[in-house]
Amino acid sequence: MSNINGKLSWRERIGLSSGELAQNLIYQTVSIWLLFFYTNVYGLKPEVAAVMFLVVRIIDIIWDPIVGAFVDKSNLRWGKYRSWLIIGGILLAAFAILCFWNGFSGSLLYAYVTYVGMSMCFTLVNVPYGSLQASVTRDPEEITLLTTIRMLFANFGGLVIKTLPLVIAIFAPKVLNPDTGKMEAVYNTPEAGSAWFITMTIFALIGLGLFFFCFAESKERISMGKEQTETVKVSDLFNELKVNRQLRILSFFFIIAFITMSVSNAADSYFMTYNINATPFMTTVFMWLGTIPAFILLPLVPAMKRKFGQRGMFRLFLVIAIIGMALMYLFVSIPALKACFPLLCIAQLVKSSGILVATGYMWALVPDVVTYGEYIGGRRIAGIVNAIICFFMKLGMALGGVIPGLVLSWVGFKAANQTQTPLAEQGILWLVTIVPALLFVLAIVIINKYELDDKRMKEIISEIESRNN
Repeated sequence: MSNINGKLSWRERIGLSSGELAQNLIYQTVSIWLLFFYTNVYGLKPEVAAVMFLVVRIIDIIWDPIVGAFVDKSNLRWGKYRSWLIIGGILLAAFAILCFWNGFSGSLLYAYVTYVGMSMCFTLVNVPYGSLQASVTRDPEEITLLTTIRMLFANFGGLVIKTLPLVIAIFAPKVLNPDTGKMEAVYNTPEAGSAWFITMTIFALIGLGLFFFCFAESKERISMGKEQTETVKVSDLFNELKVNRQLRILSFFFIIAFITMSVSNAADSYFMTYNINATPFMTTVFMWLGTIPAFILLPLVPAMKRKFGQRGMFRLFLVIAIIGMALMYLFVSIPALKACFPLLCIAQLVKSSGILVATGYMWALVPDVVTYGEYIGGRRIAGIVNAIICFFMKLGMALGGVIPGLVLSWVGFKAANQTQTPLAEQGILWLVTIVPALLFVLAIVIINKYELDDKRMKEIISEIESRNN
């Protein structure tokens, strides 16, 4: 097809990137806030929620390869990949809303049904959406630019998500604060259940509208022919992982990245509530600072990649993230500095700057490993590759989702207590600093083994084109 190695229009870039914003408004809201909702509003114990998160990810291990093979085999009238933005998007929005309904408060069965359903529906969207980027162009520079725009949209979604305490406060019940003598909204008690449900409904419906926009503005240019899709099967996932070394390296990096992000995201709300005794406004500011650097740094990614190279850029920003975590631990551990919110904000800015670039740019490598797989295997099975990435992403999220719940249980966290024990506060602090820092050290070791730079990719694309002609 035409333009498979060329540039996209800005309208198409924005349309494609709107799908990233949609996913964040729905799925990342669940990822960041669901554990907090379960323990403080819905009424589950931390260890019970942790086990549920693990079970859901185990189900995903079975489900994701099935979806990847099915998507590659499908030839729907609206497009192999883009059609699923509508089908899966409607289901994802519905289940995400139900996850935050408190009508069956404390029911473990209801929590399992809705969370499993939501996670399965996310795969129906995420695998095709990831494959869609690999189907619009092979050009490495265009992929880098498109990924940069996608990550800007994703982080804008993150910025919106982190205003959740303020949005919930609009609908939450008000109680008298004895310290200030003012009526203040309470969002971390069972009485705020309807406020959480209303807020998630708003986010999900906006996300669904963006999925429709992404569908309308995207155009598939590169995909397998019908004769190739007929041979796709679930076992191709394991075969691709076996022969594609660069995919294995990237997959392991995704595990570490998503363990780190899941642990940090889940722990942030506990950290601000119990370690810092923050107001909803302070919590929102702190979480905003976890996103705002993206709007400054991500537009600079193409230039930084040219200057430092892919691996060099990853190393630089992973180290920056580790420095930010060390500063945060230091500021909170020293009693004289703990009450200084500006210092905490500085540490958060440094930490998030490193995380945002490193975990944002990793998505640009997915189309590269799809093309590399086509180069060594002769088939462009983008659905299978994205199912593998989705599998490892969710495996990382599973481990990252289990760790906070288990640590909270181990250190004696009690949701009913407004003030936690020193051991519980220390456990929460470790979740936002020490644990992510150690994981990022491992991430540096892994990414050093990745070999597909722009020069190598241009050689591979040239050989594929020569073979096809």
